[in-house]
Amino acid sequence: MSPQPNQFPPLRWLGNQPYLLLSLTSRFWAANIVLARFVAGHAPPMTLSWIRWIGAFILLWPFAKDHLRKDWPILRANLPLLLLLSATGFAYNNAASYLALQYTEALNALLIQSSAPLFVAVWALFLFGVRLTWAQLAGIVISLAGVLTIILRGDFGALATIRFNKGDLLFASAVLAFGLYSAVMTRRPTTHPLSLITFTMACGSIMLVPLAGWEIASGHGPKADLLTAATLAYVVIFPSTLAYLGFNRGVALIGPNRAAPFLHLVPVFGSVMAIALLGEALKPFHVIGYVLVLGGVVIASRQGSAAK
Repeated sequence: MSPQPNQFPPLRWLGNQPYLLLSLTSRFWAANIVLARFVAGHAPPMTLSWIRWIGAFILLWPFAKDHLRKDWPILRANLPLLLLLSATGFAYNNAASYLALQYTEALNALLIQSSAPLFVAVWALFLFGVRLTWAQLAGIVISLAGVLTIILRGDFGALATIRFNKGDLLFASAVLAFGLYSAVMTRRPTTHPLSLITFTMACGSIMLVPLAGWEIASGHGPKADLLTAATLAYVVIFPSTLAYLGFNRGVALIGPNRAAPFLHLVPVFGSVMAIALLGEALKPFHVIGYVLVLGGVVIASRQGSAAK
């Protein structure tokens, strides 16, 4: 098991609460999807992705530099694995998601996002022979039913009217890449958590430099306004730094198959934000969906559901 993130008592306690960490992660990522769609014309996708990771790296550097120096021999010895984590969890996943949201609707993106736990399970089985337990499978199916209930507003017939485009395929590839990242995270080297995440963030940001440079050189740089500045501040702090620290720690504590159903909380938090911030009315399908998602997450993530 990875070392605990911090010896400060409140943070040490938080670092051993996987369900809370994974729930907060989903909350931060839900806002990220909504925000990325909202600012599509203000911050181009590759530049936004690059700034997201280089900003998070700069934010963590003062706290991680001593751990990086100590763990450098281990990081160097595991460079191929770490580059794979950097590419799938940071560079490609993020850039493809932001680019896809230039073309697809939020409804389609949330539908595709709901398949993430299944992608994690498939990668874990294919690469490492880790099978879902019946409880995990049941939990994923139940929570998926809840997600669809919320997104489709209780009308499952609406599935027949949804049309997918190139943005949807791109978003699906991003979810597939993140599923690989989640599965491979179980084979990460034993280092301090700050060493691992800071190193992979740095590598991910370097991978994005050519694409961001091309975007800016083509005259598609970010707009210099308050909305862009606020967006960059949010994505650097919450869905990048805090969410990835929380997700990595959650996977370390309970494994990818038990952690993956928490991704179904993303559309739950998204709909709650719509109700709270946009004045959308709370309807019966919201309540039914929330109950199904939360019930499925509890079933899939409980201790007894761990694969043997």
